[in-house]
Amino acid sequence: MRKFGLIGKKLGHSFSKKYFTEKFTREGINDAVYDLYELESIEAFPALLAREPELVGLNVTVPYKEVVIPFLDELDPAAARIGAVNTIRIQNGRKTGYNTDYIGFKHTLEKFFPVQPGAKALVLGTGGASKAVVAALDALQIAHTYVSRNPPAGGVTYEELNQEMLAAHQLIINTTPLGMYPATEACPPLPYEHLTPAHYLYDLVYNPENTTFMQKGAAAGAQVMNGLDMLYQQADAAWAIWNRR
Repeated sequence: MRKFGLIGKKLGHSFSKKYFTEKFTREGINDAVYDLYELESIEAFPALLAREPELVGLNVTVPYKEVVIPFLDELDPAAARIGAVNTIRIQNGRKTGYNTDYIGFKHTLEKFFPVQPGAKALVLGTGGASKAVVAALDALQIAHTYVSRNPPAGGVTYEELNQEMLAAHQLIINTTPLGMYPATEACPPLPYEHLTPAHYLYDLVYNPENTTFMQKGAAAGAQVMNGLDMLYQQADAAWAIWNRR
């Protein structure tokens, strides 16, 4: 039996087990199972591998997409460039890290947002998911600004956001877990009163499917999208990686 799974700190929000279990049933894949592995810290990762020698593939979620890298033997070039991993292939004891968040986000953004010259995006958050998002924005030539409580150089704080800055950035992407189940009332602290029908709000959170961030955007007439389609795309890309010969 081949084992696959997801590592993270709190996994009650995850759809991955349901998604892969249904996929295995639907496609008649009888030699695979998918489980959730909550780790109190990334230092518990080697013990998990020792305890589950049948593991051949893992997904990685917050907060371990960056800190798992030193525990791996190799990085796919794209994952190395992004600096974050959400998929691990285990073959003959070697652990190779990949980033399929990039694939899932780029494909879904191209369907959602009309990319035009001069387009600008605000990227909320600076964690591992934001790195894949920024790599996709760079590939699509969409200029971006990080927004965080402790922004990197060139970024801004939430307090610095104003009507002028929102007017200059049509696309706003939430890469933080704010609003994720069970704390569904939470949302990034934006000046939502300055949103307009010209804005596009993309929330990487997918549980709930209609987050507070999205509700506030829709109330202003903005286009909104959650991360569910991105989840499907990155999961299918991970499955392809795990099954490469």
